[in-house]
Amino acid sequence: MFSTFAIVITLLLLMFFAYRGYSVLILAPIMAVLAVLLSGDFLSSIPAYTDVFMSALSGFLLKFFPIFLLGALFGRLMADSGAATAIANTVVEKLGASKAILAVILVCAILTYGGVSLFVVAFAIYPIAKDLFKAADIPKRLIPAAIALGSFTFTMTALPGTPAIQNAIPIPYYNTNVFAAPVLGIIGGTIMFIGGWLWLQTRAKKANAAGEGYGQHDEEDTGSLGSSTKEAKTTEVLTTQHTSFTVAMIPLVLVIALNALLTYAVFPSMDFTPLQTQFPDLNIAGSLGLWSIIISLIVACVVLILLRIGHWNNLQKTINRGTYDSMLPIFNTASEVGYGAVIASLAGFIIIRDSILNLTPDNPLISEAVAMTTLAGITGSSSGGLSIALSTLGEDYLRMAVNAGIDPELMHRVAVMAAGGLDTLPHSGAVITLLAICGLTHKQSYLNLAMVTIVIPLIAVTAIIILGTMFGSF
Repeated sequence: MFSTFAIVITLLLLMFFAYRGYSVLILAPIMAVLAVLLSGDFLSSIPAYTDVFMSALSGFLLKFFPIFLLGALFGRLMADSGAATAIANTVVEKLGASKAILAVILVCAILTYGGVSLFVVAFAIYPIAKDLFKAADIPKRLIPAAIALGSFTFTMTALPGTPAIQNAIPIPYYNTNVFAAPVLGIIGGTIMFIGGWLWLQTRAKKANAAGEGYGQHDEEDTGSLGSSTKEAKTTEVLTTQHTSFTVAMIPLVLVIALNALLTYAVFPSMDFTPLQTQFPDLNIAGSLGLWSIIISLIVACVVLILLRIGHWNNLQKTINRGTYDSMLPIFNTASEVGYGAVIASLAGFIIIRDSILNLTPDNPLISEAVAMTTLAGITGSSSGGLSIALSTLGEDYLRMAVNAGIDPELMHRVAVMAAGGLDTLPHSGAVITLLAICGLTHKQSYLNLAMVTIVIPLIAVTAIIILGTMFGSF
């Protein structure tokens, strides 16, 4: 009883202090130790940190650090080379200011589906979105929702092949790859895209009918992230003149195409027996999907650098910044995983775990979706929620799926899409950062942002569960 109470209390405290802006790096271990202390086991509090917490943290780093590092580096290379802005300018030019909302969504979608970090995209696209919305006289308060729809939803969790870390996390647990359940993923992504776009269009039309235009805003005020936004503007001015749309698209296409080639052609034709002999503890099936992403991102980074030889302002600075950009996100997520491991070691977690697993014993898809989106909501992070849920319940869900005759690929896709539901509650770091970039408040923009990143994605994952239950994985 006390153990369950300790879990609930520390989860609420984690949410509260994270919302107040305190770093998860310090919050997660404190809350983990506090949970042990509140459970009445004073003697185990220090070992819970040094052994359980740190073991889980290091295990997550061992699996996923290369993807975080290469993803952040690729995103920084795309931004500083001018490729991101070149793509944005071309899409905007083709669609025109009259389709400002669609243009922003598509630009963000192209960049994030190609492997650019959502935070890099937000910094790079906001100045363009601001000018577009002002020209079309669409309320500025809708900009965060448009950026979030293109960056935080269908390209992050639904579309097959996306190199987003969320799509990679289930791979070692289900022995799948980033193209898991491709048709269902496309269907789910289409629901999110069309549903979100139509919602924002109706909001814009309603505002126009009410006589509300772009509004009066101090465009230099971008909250605590103003300097970063100005830096993004500077990068845009210095680099876009040298980058064509065709050149800018090559690295993005490479990430997806090479990933698919390795996943479906190269790796299946290879004999890994010698490798298994050399590394007997290696899970080949659970590693191939990760290896595909790593190789694809490495090649894309190298190609992007070579394509821009002679035009880099400071390649060394770009590479260093991309490297540093990866550190905070991965350690934040790894700290949340460490916290989850400590929670999973408490007696009270058995009650919570059994309640979740027994929620729908005949259909583990529903139980899995509830677990993923709930933990994503608690941590304010889709990757954090996924990691905690799968590290503690992944084996159980795989066993339940096999017993129920459910394809692990379907389990993979539902897990990722569900984690992209409640991950954008008000305390989410991504939400707070995006609003700061745009110089807006929760009161001004959160309702529409929540509609396109929570309500509609949850409708999409519900549709996928129904289709998957009826017709299986496809």
